[in-house]
Amino acid sequence: MVRRRHMVGFSLIEVLVAVLVLALGVIGAAGMQLTAMRTGHQSGLQTMAVQLAAELADKMRANDGQMKKNDVDNPFIGISFRHSVEGTPATPSKLCYSASCDSRELADFDIYEWKKRLAATLPDARAAVCRDAQPWDDAQQSLAWECQGGAGAGASVVIKVGWQAKNPDGTLVRNASKEFPPTVAFTVEPYIQ
Repeated sequence: MVRRRHMVGFSLIEVLVAVLVLALGVIGAAGMQLTAMRTGHQSGLQTMAVQLAAELADKMRANDGQMKKNDVDNPFIGISFRHSVEGTPATPSKLCYSASCDSRELADFDIYEWKKRLAATLPDARAAVCRDAQPWDDAQQSLAWECQGGAGAGASVVIKVGWQAKNPDGTLVRNASKEFPPTVAFTVEPYIQ
């Protein structure tokens, strides 16, 4: 009789250990699933940022009349947009859906539409278009919003796009200046005037 009771108690301990091991496995799998979802979301945002930058670059290349102007008169160069500060972009003087527009009106319309899509797609979207000879900041080990270079040799036209991203542990991505860096730097062309 004593021997039988000892075996029953041992089986109960085995069941409890098995339940504990199963619970740890489920918790681990849930953690991996959460990390995979966060990574997938950030990857999707990265893809959208690249597509939006490429879209604006195509519009810039297609509007040759404005791109041949000097940097001061070119409406594309000098774009600086931050959705959390500016909110909804201002509507241009002419919407070029069906109306005939000159190259400047078309550029203003394209910029307006692009900013709207940027704000709708990326959380706390930010963008800049400028001449930049060095978009990568070695000191901060990230892309930089500041533009290093004016008109001249070695300064390409660059589209920079960023959003408030998160690290794998859920903390916000920040650089040494306590702001989020650009995630995409898309070179339009080396551009020689």
